Amino acid sequence: MKNHPPLPYKGTALVADPIYNYIPFTVPDPDVSNEKTEKDLIDSPWMQRLRRIHQLQSARWVYPSAEHTRFQHSLGTMHMAGKFARHLYPSLKAVCPDVPSFNCFEELFRIAGLLHDIGHGPYGHFFDDNFLSLYGLTHEILGKEIVEKKLNKIIKKIRRSPTGSFQKGEAIDPEHIGFLIKKPPDRPDSDKPLWLKFLQQLFSGIYTIDNLDYVQRDAYMTGFSIDIVDMNRLLFYSFFSDKGLTLHQAGINAFTRFLNARLNLYSNVYHHRTGRAIDFHMQEIFQETLKKVFPFNPKKVLNRYLALNDWSLIQEVETWQNSTDPGRKRLGREWAGIINRRIKWKVAYSTELTIDRAQKGMLSFQKPEHLEQAIRELLPRTIRKIPFRVDLATQDPRPLNPMAQSNKRINIYNPSTGQTSHGPLNEIFKYIPARVVLFRVFALNHKYDARLADAAEKIFYPQSGSAAQETNV
Repeated sequence: MKNHPPLPYKGTALVADPIYNYIPFTVPDPDVSNEKTEKDLIDSPWMQRLRRIHQLQSARWVYPSAEHTRFQHSLGTMHMAGKFARHLYPSLKAVCPDVPSFNCFEELFRIAGLLHDIGHGPYGHFFDDNFLSLYGLTHEILGKEIVEKKLNKIIKKIRRSPTGSFQKGEAIDPEHIGFLIKKPPDRPDSDKPLWLKFLQQLFSGIYTIDNLDYVQRDAYMTGFSIDIVDMNRLLFYSFFSDKGLTLHQAGINAFTRFLNARLNLYSNVYHHRTGRAIDFHMQEIFQETLKKVFPFNPKKVLNRYLALNDWSLIQEVETWQNSTDPGRKRLGREWAGIINRRIKWKVAYSTELTIDRAQKGMLSFQKPEHLEQAIRELLPRTIRKIPFRVDLATQDPRPLNPMAQSNKRINIYNPSTGQTSHGPLNEIFKYIPARVVLFRVFALNHKYDARLADAAEKIFYPQSGSAAQETNV
C-alpha cells in the first residue's frame, strides 16, 4: 500500500487566485475508489465552457486587462460560499435545527456557488436580454436545467467538503442546488425547508456570495481599485436570525461601503459609455446573427448549447465578411466593426439623474423609445429624422422595494435594544448616493450634439440652465 501524506493534503488541492491568493478544492482521495469531488465538477465540459465566456461582456473592450472569465468568477464564488458557510452555520443551525451536518451544508453551498453561472451564454447578461428572453428563459433557468440534468450524477456522488466527510446517509440533492441558483419565483416554494429558503438570500439578496466576488474581481481586473470592499467585516457581522439573513448594527459601515462600491463600478465599468455604445451596435445585429448561428431553444438542445460561447460566436462571424451569402456578408461587416473596436455610436449628451429628477422627467415615458420620440419632437424639423439612440442605464445599488421583496430584505440587529428589524434599511439608504440613471443620447457623429443636448434638457431640466455635461468622446 502506498503511503500518502495526512489530511489536509490528501483529497484537497489549491488553485492560485489574484483575489484570495489560493482557493482550496476537493480532489479524489487515492484510497477511495470512484470518488466524486469538486474537481470532477470543475473539470466537466460545462464548467470548462465558462473559460470561453468573458465576465465583462463589453467593458473588456474598454479595460484591456479585464479578460477574466465566468470560470474564474465561479471558482471565486465557490470560495466565498465556503467562507460564509463556516461563519453562518452556527446561527443557521440555531434557528433551523433540521439543517444538514456542517460538512454537507458547506459542500451544498460551495457547489451552488461554483455552478451559479453555469447557464450563461456568450456575452453574459446581454445574451439573456437579447436572445434567451425570446424563449422566456434566463441563464438561471438554464443553469437549473444543466445542474439537474447534466451534472446531477456527479453531485449525488459527492460525499465530503474541504472540511471533512458528510454524516452517514447524507447526500446533496441537485434540486436544492437548482433552487439556490434560480432567482426566487413570485410565490415562495412552500415545499422547500426553511434553512434552504434562508440560504437563497445569499444568492439573490442585496449582498451575495456572487456579487461580493465579482465586485472585488472586476474592480481588480479592470484596474479600477484593489481595495474596494471590506468583505471580512461584512462577513463577521452577518448571521441568521429567525427572520432570515441579519446584519449586526456594527456591520452597517461595511454594508454601505459595499453598496457604494457597486455604484462606482456601475458608473465607471459596467455602464461605461463605450461599453454601452458597443451594446447598442450589437443589439442591431445580435438576434439576426443568432438565428443563423444557433436557431434553437437552448433548453431543448442542451448538448448543442454546450458548444456556444464567446469564442465560437466570434470565430463564426469573423468568416462572414468573405461569405457569398449577402446576409452573412452584411452581418460580418458589422461584427468586424465591433471586434476591431470601431465605435459606431458616439455620446452626444450625458447626465446623471437623481431619484426625484428621474421620476419627474420620466413620468410620462415607460420605455427609452418613448423618451427618444419626445426628444425628436423637440428638435428642429429639419433634423428630426437623424438617427440617435437614448440610453437609460439604471445604476441604483439598492433594491427597488426592499420592504416588499423578502429576498432583498436585510434585517438589522440593534445590540442596545436586542431588536431585529428591517426598518432601519430606510435610514441606511439615506446615506447612499441617490443617483439612479445615467441618461445618455448616442448619435452617429457629433454634428448635432448641441441640438440633442438642448432637447434633452428641456425634458429633464425644463426651468434651469444646463445641468449636464456634453462630451465629444
